Amino acid sequence: MASIDPTQLSNWFQAYSDRLALYARQWLDAALADDVVQDVFLRMVSLRTQPSNIPAWLFRSVRNASLTQIRSRKRRRLHEEQRTTQQPAWFEPQPDEPISSGNVQSALELLPHEQREIVILKIWGNMTLQEVADIVEQPISTVFSRYRSALAALRRIMEKSNAK
Repeated sequence: MASIDPTQLSNWFQAYSDRLALYARQWLDAALADDVVQDVFLRMVSLRTQPSNIPAWLFRSVRNASLTQIRSRKRRRLHEEQRTTQQPAWFEPQPDEPISSGNVQSALELLPHEQREIVILKIWGNMTLQEVADIVEQPISTVFSRYRSALAALRRIMEKSNAK
């Protein structure tokens, strides 16, 4: 198994890295383009045989890696958009519920995180206020105040949604 000579690899990096980064910038920002170029040279180290046409191999590899980055970013962005627009249901809907589980989830999502966490621990976690205080590492007086404020806010939110 013949490996690529490190000195030769360094020479190729010096000769081509700037041009490769410029090429990659047509798809990617400068920092990511530089990362792609470095990754291509790292991949080159693991080759068993030297490519017959080094510049062509480098440019093709940078192109492929850049397009892979674009696809990956699109998938990530799409996944994030789906996650933010399609929140999974927190509750299993029950036909005999007096309040819609979707309305409860929507109301809870409007609460500040600190209040929402306390309400969920207290009501659905069936915890005492002291247990909640221990979990969130806050004084019980703070937990009680946030719980009371959260319940008042939930009441207002639910009244508004029922009035519509």
